[in-house]
Amino acid sequence: MSIKIYTMTHKKFWEPEDKTLYVPLHVGRENSEELGYLGDNTGENISDKNSLFGELTGVYWIWKNDKDSDYIGICHYRRFFVDGRTRQLLTKEQYEVLLQQYDVIVSNAVEAEGTNEEKYSQAHNVQDLYAVGRAIQKLYPKDFPVFQEAIHQSKGYYGNLMVTGRELFMEYSEWLFSIFEEAGKEIDVSSYDLYHKRVYGFLSEQLLLVWILCRGLKAYECPVSVTAEKAETVELKLAITQLVRQGSIAQARELYYELLKIRPDVRLELSDVKQELPIIEQLLYIMQEEEKCGCSFLQDFSQEIPELICHYRKVLEILYHCGDSKMKESEWQYLQKTKVSDIMIQVIYLNNKFDKKQKEKIEKLL
Repeated sequence: MSIKIYTMTHKKFWEPEDKTLYVPLHVGRENSEELGYLGDNTGENISDKNSLFGELTGVYWIWKNDKDSDYIGICHYRRFFVDGRTRQLLTKEQYEVLLQQYDVIVSNAVEAEGTNEEKYSQAHNVQDLYAVGRAIQKLYPKDFPVFQEAIHQSKGYYGNLMVTGRELFMEYSEWLFSIFEEAGKEIDVSSYDLYHKRVYGFLSEQLLLVWILCRGLKAYECPVSVTAEKAETVELKLAITQLVRQGSIAQARELYYELLKIRPDVRLELSDVKQELPIIEQLLYIMQEEEKCGCSFLQDFSQEIPELICHYRKVLEILYHCGDSKMKESEWQYLQKTKVSDIMIQVIYLNNKFDKKQKEKIEKLL
């Protein structure tokens, strides 16, 4: 059984040891620098449309150029299918066992708050989703009721991650790209920023569930490990770190919110793996408010973001101990020694969950 799990990437990354099973594929290679990986710009390809399709230019390349694999998979340079017990990357043997029992391997299901339609409309132009629906209704009318059903439920799969047999992969690719070719007659990205221009990549995440339901496929929902933070998330943290070192707090806050307008994905759990950005946002607010009050307790403590995050978490832990026997004298001393301001306590209080007893104790501190 020949299995290839293509790992879509646009940057250098940590590569799995099994180079026969996991094959890096440089997507958007046509308009980028050489990385030393197999590129999606050979043979029949749409590599130059990566700004519109994202990792789907790699899917297209596989569809048109992989002639031998019995089973084909798509992973991501920082997202891999893993064993739910050991959290280790799936091996060829594990894939073989699963693919004997299931038609397709997909990511573990995600439940949106609200419907998939509502979620899409909050982040993107929902008219593009409707254009896809009209394309399905025209090309695959039997699939249209399933499309309507899928966008009005909350379940979905993410990341365009999948592994399936060759025949099913080829069928899926034909189905997907024919829909996008038709929908593309309506979709206009001329006013979109670089992030939202990757419209077909976002839309395809809505369509994988539709295809599976339409074909009545038996899907294995597999745990996924995120091995690294999103590049844009890392870059944002580094930029904020530099500005805080310089004491440019207002600029750091402005940068944070300006980037969020065009790249809201940097804050997602799968992008900000360590969940540090919500804390950084609060820290920047605290520092700016302290400046307005003529003090700089937080900046005096440190101008290094990692140290400030640790400090925030320490203060949060202490506040959780308020009102119970776990509260130690050394913790009170920590609050006093590090000059934790009322502003910081109030921000932490408002942005975290405390029980009634804890709230009463914290309110006495303010």
